[in-house]
Amino acid sequence: MKKRILASLLCAVMVLGLSACGKPAASSGSVSGDISGDVSTPAPEKLANVMALSGPTGVGMSKMMTDKADTYNFTVVADNSEVGAALTKGEVDIACIATNVAANLYNKTNSLTVLAANTLGVLYILDKDASVTDAASLRGKTIFATGQGANPEFVLDRLLTENGLDPDKDVDIQWMTAQEVTAKMVQSTDGVCMLPVPAATALMLKDSTVREAINISAAWDEISESPLVMGCVVVRNTFLQEHPEVVEQFLTDYEASINYMNDPANLTVAAELAAAHGITANAAIAAKAIPQCNLAFINGSQMRDAIQGYYEILFEADPASIGGGIPDDAFYYIP
Repeated sequence: MKKRILASLLCAVMVLGLSACGKPAASSGSVSGDISGDVSTPAPEKLANVMALSGPTGVGMSKMMTDKADTYNFTVVADNSEVGAALTKGEVDIACIATNVAANLYNKTNSLTVLAANTLGVLYILDKDASVTDAASLRGKTIFATGQGANPEFVLDRLLTENGLDPDKDVDIQWMTAQEVTAKMVQSTDGVCMLPVPAATALMLKDSTVREAINISAAWDEISESPLVMGCVVVRNTFLQEHPEVVEQFLTDYEASINYMNDPANLTVAAELAAAHGITANAAIAAKAIPQCNLAFINGSQMRDAIQGYYEILFEADPASIGGGIPDDAFYYIP
């Protein structure tokens, strides 16, 4: 009797085991094989990690960040030092950055290549009492400014020097963040400052007594034959060597984005895109700032000539401003 009961139990276990083999096991992720059911599909791998700066250097990428979100990983940061650190650590493949910071990194690490110039002059001198009429009239003034150690500092020094002023003696330049500059100007009755757009635009919208006194791009053209090339896009050399086809695709996508953002017919949508991606504080500021951002897409030998000429001026003024030496031709992407 006991033997018959044991045999029956063994048969039942075998039947249950065979029944279980006829169904797939549950899975929390994707699986291989021809199995029907609700199985998640992994997202396609993106082509590159791309970093943009908030402000004018990043404005041209706003359309691309919308249209190509599934193609590239985009990150927006506020400071050139963050971009430099990410490039050095290999955390980002392609990035927008100030031209003088790019030269410093190249001279220090020899690890990156500039792909294109993306931003020309974006700096403005603003005042509240209409006392500033030209660079010479800055003598004796306190200037609230942002951009110490980057293009704005060296451009302002050159502009003052070429107009007969000693930056260390004839003016009092107080370096601070754009937010601090704005606060100082709002609180003062006769303040003078230097800001890039869109920060300059935001200040004039906030305080109607602040006016544009000097367009530094125009003032620069009076003292130099080389254009004021303030922003560029660079790539890590390792990434360029391993993925040249991705770099070419990026440049095509980026040029289309800059052309879109530059077209006056697209200004309303372009402003909304810049605000949506944190490039500007809001769309109203972006709408007034974009026409003043001097967005550009200059590549190849024309890019090299423009940036090289600018570097020569900075080197003459202060070799340390570009890392102690003018980059050689290997710095420029000229396919």
